[in-house]
Amino acid sequence: MRYQMRSFALASFIVLAAAAIFARDDKSPVSSSAIPPEWKGKMTDASQLPVETNSWGTLQWLCSEKLMPGAEQTVGIATIFAGKKNPLHYHPNCEEIVYILSGEGLQNCDGNAVHVKAGMTIRIPPKVKHNIVNTGTETLRSLITYSSGDRQVVFMDEQPPK
Repeated sequence: MRYQMRSFALASFIVLAAAAIFARDDKSPVSSSAIPPEWKGKMTDASQLPVETNSWGTLQWLCSEKLMPGAEQTVGIATIFAGKKNPLHYHPNCEEIVYILSGEGLQNCDGNAVHVKAGMTIRIPPKVKHNIVNTGTETLRSLITYSSGDRQVVFMDEQPPK
């Protein structure tokens, strides 16, 4: 178990560092290069992946068991529009790491709130109820990672309309 946690921490750090260095903004040109056949199931191209749009922001999944069979982590990009918040929720089967790429807001965890801004990393243990409120004037962008390829989520309230 300790080895798995160290491996997850190291993998998360590598993903977070790469994202901080190479984070693309929402206006990046679409790549025309195809993923080589030998890399199918081991690589994704964000320009070819769907973006889930909600009234509060967006989610784009970059890696998961569904996208890459055998994946033991889930990775995505989340945005929260200015003045909005994502629904209060928790993950029963995994911890979440949130790295703030841009923007600022309030991270809520089990009723406690802390100001977050670009460059900050938050670790949310399994079963901790949480959400982020964007208190800034720009879209808050974050890299999100989970310690399971099959991330599960439980919403505390009804989901807002898409």
